[in-house]
Amino acid sequence: IPQRFHEHHVDYRKTYHHHAETRAMGAGRDLFGLRKDSSEFPVEVSLSPFKTDSEQLVIAFIIDITIRKEKEKTEKEYERVLISLAKEKELNDMKSRFVTMASHEFKTPLSTILSSASLLSKYILTEDQAKREKHIARIKSSVLNLNSILNDFLSFGRIEHGHIEPNAISFHLEDLMKEVGAELENIKKSGQKIEYHHQGEPLVHLDRELLKNILFNLLTNAFKFSPEDGLVEISTVHAGGEVILKIKDHGAGIPPEDQKHLFELFFRGNNVSHIPGTGLGLTIVNRYVELMQGKISFKSEPDTGTEFMLTFKQ
Repeated sequence: IPQRFHEHHVDYRKTYHHHAETRAMGAGRDLFGLRKDSSEFPVEVSLSPFKTDSEQLVIAFIIDITIRKEKEKTEKEYERVLISLAKEKELNDMKSRFVTMASHEFKTPLSTILSSASLLSKYILTEDQAKREKHIARIKSSVLNLNSILNDFLSFGRIEHGHIEPNAISFHLEDLMKEVGAELENIKKSGQKIEYHHQGEPLVHLDRELLKNILFNLLTNAFKFSPEDGLVEISTVHAGGEVILKIKDHGAGIPPEDQKHLFELFFRGNNVSHIPGTGLGLTIVNRYVELMQGKISFKSEPDTGTEFMLTFKQ
């Protein structure tokens, strides 16, 4: 036995003799033997007690398991390499999908900006003002779309690299809702409205910036996938040590076969593939909710609408 185990081995022997039975030695521990040249090697030891007329003895069966351990080490290394390769493949696949999606999503608004800017130069007469306003609106919409895409990319990058740490502060939930609503004015379609109701204590203790991003993403989707003149309903409740937020639209809804994939990276529903989007928004929302140790759920019906519910402990 190697010198470093001598002290404890004496105690183990005493304990064993009090409850002698046939069993493996050192369950859960790595055991080592000592060669004549003082080098150590892994062993497996089985203990078998027996009695003579005069004393209690124990037979120790010792097996050199060097080859087994080397094999296990090789298998673990092989498994580690396989996992590493799988992660690398997943990363490469993600990069490929990212490039494909980004090139497509950037191309459409950039083309719109270019064509509208070209047409603006042709409308120089006073009576062309309505046409100018139309193309200026198209340019603004495309710029907002590009800005949204870039924000999604930046947010996802920060999440993946672990650069986001939740920072809870106390603030009035209704003030945040007004702030988000004001920022969404340029995104809403003609006639779209927000209806907001709050119950309970107005002051909450959460990460304000993360919650703002969550609300912005969910409400952007609600307006994007709803028709003109559509209503988006928001309700918040602060009671019983919880903050519950619900966002309900009356838009396209989510097909049942798509619902299980909703929070997957780059996933887009079959019924909204014609509407611009990165497929990152709900992935980001889900990650932010997890960072805030909250819960997110939803219910949806095609052509009827979708309702998201967020729950956070206080």
